Amino acid sequence: MAAGGDMEDGNGGTEQRCRLYLITPARIDDLDAFARDLDSALAAGDVACLQLRLKDVGDDVIRTAARRLMPVAHAHGVAFLINDRADLAVELDADGVHLGQGDGSVAEARSLLGHGKDIGVTCHDSLHLAYEAGEGGADYVAFGAFFPTQTKETQHTPDADILTVWDEVTELPSVAIGGITPENCKTLAAAGAHFVAVSGAVWSDPRGPAMAVKAFNAALAAD
Repeated sequence: MAAGGDMEDGNGGTEQRCRLYLITPARIDDLDAFARDLDSALAAGDVACLQLRLKDVGDDVIRTAARRLMPVAHAHGVAFLINDRADLAVELDADGVHLGQGDGSVAEARSLLGHGKDIGVTCHDSLHLAYEAGEGGADYVAFGAFFPTQTKETQHTPDADILTVWDEVTELPSVAIGGITPENCKTLAAAGAHFVAVSGAVWSDPRGPAMAVKAFNAALAAD
């Protein structure tokens, strides 16, 4: 991962361990309160990156949120990505962008971001889309949803073996997404996921986000 964090290895070595990839809620009503929750969550355990994913808001809301939250992420060595918008990622000097299938090409994003930033691509349940993303220069691909989720409408439900196949044929990292909890994340890690992307299971945990991050780290570290 680029300047803000490192998606290669959470322990500073070469051994690959599945890591946590956090995604913000689609709406943040109290930015200062969320920033405090984020700070405590990132202090609670290993997190590879934070994706700012705000929906149905204006560009200025995204800018304000990024300027408030990116320093929090960077203070913990966590990379900061912006969902969908390569143009705003450039403007805000984020560490990269995550693209959906309708959010422009990897080539277009790369021309804006340059080669020092990260580009991830949603590939749903398709190895073909993942191969295309990899050939286009993406830094990681995302598959899912693996489990039922209320975060977004689910249209694609791959089997976990897509992670195994991908891990066997390429070195490009994969991110598993969709309904992931501390109870089921190890299954995806064992299948070959390099990262598990989580939103509601952290921010809506009744014990608080910090305890959720601890629970995910404990589950991913378990033998």
